[in-house]
Amino acid sequence: MAKPKILVTGIVSKDGLNELREKCDVTYSKDEFSREYVLEHLNEYDGLLLMGMKADKELIDAGKNLKVISVNGVGFDHVDIEYAKSKGIIVSNSPQSVRIPTAEMTFALILAAAKRLSFYDKVVREGNWIDVSHEKYQGLSLDNTTLGIFGMGRIGQTVAKIAQAFNMRVIYNDATRLSVDVEKELGFEFVDFEELLTTSDVLTIHVPLLNTTKGIFNDDAFRKMKKTSYIINAARGPIIKEADLVKALKNYEIAGAGLDVFEFEPTVSAELRSLDNVIMAPHAGTGTVAGRRVIAEEASNNLISYFFMNKPIHVVN
Repeated sequence: MAKPKILVTGIVSKDGLNELREKCDVTYSKDEFSREYVLEHLNEYDGLLLMGMKADKELIDAGKNLKVISVNGVGFDHVDIEYAKSKGIIVSNSPQSVRIPTAEMTFALILAAAKRLSFYDKVVREGNWIDVSHEKYQGLSLDNTTLGIFGMGRIGQTVAKIAQAFNMRVIYNDATRLSVDVEKELGFEFVDFEELLTTSDVLTIHVPLLNTTKGIFNDDAFRKMKKTSYIINAARGPIIKEADLVKALKNYEIAGAGLDVFEFEPTVSAELRSLDNVIMAPHAGTGTVAGRRVIAEEASNNLISYFFMNKPIHVVN
């Protein structure tokens, strides 16, 4: 029996592909394949390990023999999952492996934003000094504050557990509520979205980008938040309306922000970049050697499970 042919797009951990390369005929390059190359050659492949490229109708139509798309990450808003389904193509994502590195990045942003590290770093690098005895230069102590989590899935729960080590109260809102017993066991409190906004000292986002979540953090939401609060986003950029966030930060409707994702990335507005009360990273939440390896392993396992065990896993369509 011929080995399944797999095309890997984008920059993916080579070490994470070891088992896939043993069992399948894998086309992989340390440099990204162009979209033109993928469109021209995709008809030769049975499976696609997708990274750094949109799987829209054009690409899906090019995969005339494609049976499964495995996304190298948890987000799948760059894949037309319904069109893939109509073509009989399974789409799977990699939700387990992103949990730890994304939670770590989230909490790094929480600490950096609350402790105003971006501002302090800029002051010192420019050869200046400030006296933090002045309240206007001070940040937020996390002890005895409230962390609001929007989306209490795997990543949200991991962030919540870290927060509890900092003696933070954890509240959350999600379309799917945890059971009361689980809430009691973990020490999390469910609140409605309005209360999440008005009560949180730090509010962090862990929901997928859907029609119901796109732009949900906007002028109206920021006006309801505490003036001393911080918003953190390591999920998907368009969940926050960037222009509205800039306005809220400039007018001190909220105290600050920590962002790993942006509405129009890789473009970030000059206004946002100019502000001292925001710290930013280039969508680097899983950007560790170990993190990228285990994501590639999970994405590979989706393909291996489908082709060799006839058992699709992490199916999103």
